[in-house]
Formats: sequence, C-alpha cells, structure tokens
Amino acid sequence: MHPTLTHIALHVPDLDACIEFYREFCAMGVIHQRAGKGSRIVWMAEPGKEHQFILVMMPGGQQRQLAATDYSHFGFAVESREQVDMLANKARAAGCLIWEPRDEPYPVGYYCGVVDPGGNYIEFSYGQPLGPGSEQMPIP
Repeated sequence: MHPTLTHIALHVPDLDACIEFYREFCAMGVIHQRAGKGSRIVWMAEPGKEHQFILVMMPGGQQRQLAATDYSHFGFAVESREQVDMLANKARAAGCLIWEPRDEPYPVGYYCGVVDPGGNYIEFSYGQPLGPGSEQMPIP
C-alpha cells in the first residue's frame, strides 16, 4: 500500500475572496462545489490536474496570523524567474507581497511570497527540483 496526497482542505474566513485569489494568482479553477454541513464546499485545481491534487475550501475559518519568522506555506512552481517577478509585482500592487523575490542556493531557487485572504502564505518559485522543467534536476 502506498498513500497518495490528493488534497488539502481549509476553512477560510472569506470563501469568495479566497476563490478569487487562487484564480487570479495561481490559475486554479473551481471544479466542484456543493452545499455541505450548512455551508458551501469548493474544490479548486490547476488545469489538467483535477484528478491529481485539489484544494478544498469551506467558510468558517479563522484568519491565520503567522509570525514574521513562520515560513509555513503552499509552494507553486513557475516556469521562469520573470514569472516570479511578475507575480511579485502583481502581489505588491495588491498589497499582499510578504517576501520580495530572492535567490537562495539550490534546491531553494528564486522565489517570492504572497499572503492569501485567509492569511495563508503562498510561495512562487523557479529553479527547485519540483514542478515545470525539474525532471532533469537532481533532488539533493
């Protein structure tokens, strides 16, 4: 037996704001929604990955208040440094950039950090041994 990670489920304080954030910044789409336990449950996925990994969100959560030294985050890989910079500029304009773009030694790569409407941190990275184009990179 070998378990496969298929989803992360979150209670969020503003479901619609989180849906819009993940559409706008992460290119995820709503693939399913339903009423559930007195609320609305939404499944979101990246295009083409609907059967691999989804984000499940439902209203009712508390706003996360992460300390400045807390690096808990969701990681999204992008295809270039320019995409990291573009997302950082977009987040800066929206007032949700938390980590300016920076370079770190392999395997961390080039990344920036953004906070979603629920207070969750999101990392956008390029040059890690994960995501687009990483098949040729060794995992340390």
